[in-house]
Amino acid sequence: MSQNSIKAWAAASAGDELKPFEYDPGPLAPEQVEIEVTHCGLCHSDLSMLDNEWGVSQYPLVPGHEAVGRVVALGDAAQDKGLSIGQAVGVGWLSGSCMHCNSCLSGDHNLCADNEVTIAGRYGGFADRLRAHWAWAIPLPESLDMASAGPLFCGGVTVFNPIVELDIKPTDRVGVVGIGGLGHLALQFLNAWGCDVTAFTSSEAKREEAMSLGAHHVVTSTDKASLKAVRESLDFILVTANASLDWRQFINALGPKGKLHFVGAVLEPIPVSVFDLLGKQRSVSASPVGSPARLRQMLDFCARHGIEAQVEPFPMSQVNRAVAHLKSGKARYRVVLENT
Repeated sequence: MSQNSIKAWAAASAGDELKPFEYDPGPLAPEQVEIEVTHCGLCHSDLSMLDNEWGVSQYPLVPGHEAVGRVVALGDAAQDKGLSIGQAVGVGWLSGSCMHCNSCLSGDHNLCADNEVTIAGRYGGFADRLRAHWAWAIPLPESLDMASAGPLFCGGVTVFNPIVELDIKPTDRVGVVGIGGLGHLALQFLNAWGCDVTAFTSSEAKREEAMSLGAHHVVTSTDKASLKAVRESLDFILVTANASLDWRQFINALGPKGKLHFVGAVLEPIPVSVFDLLGKQRSVSASPVGSPARLRQMLDFCARHGIEAQVEPFPMSQVNRAVAHLKSGKARYRVVLENT
């Protein structure tokens, strides 16, 4: 290996433990930025990729797509793009896009057909360094803590993006399904947005936490009486859970023109009756992460309102213990690995 080699943690095949891995990234491309990773979030999507649940994983696989660190090198064409050596930046699910298709030119870089997924077909952020296109290395506001900012670059923008895209208004009554890694951020965003916020959770134990995070009401999703009480009352429901649920009960909680929107990666098909949508002009939709502009907007909103992920830190050297902790369902609410 050359002196330029990157030290990382990789799984050799699906289900394997992560082990030390070193690779030579080659010359820095003209439009790339190299980041010295200080912290990297551990996301459920990392678990899905490690186990090849989506059928797109390539091994050895270096996970990590919520990386925060400082710029240590700029390619020749990235020198005058607003980034500087030593600057704090973050990289999320996407680390590049073509920059010339209609989606990119329209500002929807996250919808580019040729976008570069940080942990698919390349090595991710469970490493001492990471590379990305300069447009996807997003500056971190000074008031945000690097130790907890990583999850904002995937989980944060995933729940923030539909609030803007679907034109959610401060006067709206909204619901969040699943109070976990995504949901605990969604509650904070929607509360700060000015909405009346209802948290749907299958765990009564999360009631107090949900209220402290910004929910005005908490509905136990297994309680039929509670669900009946919110029937036809909500303008927007954001599904952050990735489990199969009784979707009809959530559709029926929507009022006229209500929107049921998915950001959780539910693997099974979702049965929807057209008649449940038709009479009230309801809709069902989904969205991925956001564009670089949306990431910047989200980070500014976090800085303005003091929104941050609740994180549990682990040393990068204990990555396998961190993975086991997340798989156990005990994480509250995001796990972050620290390069020490």
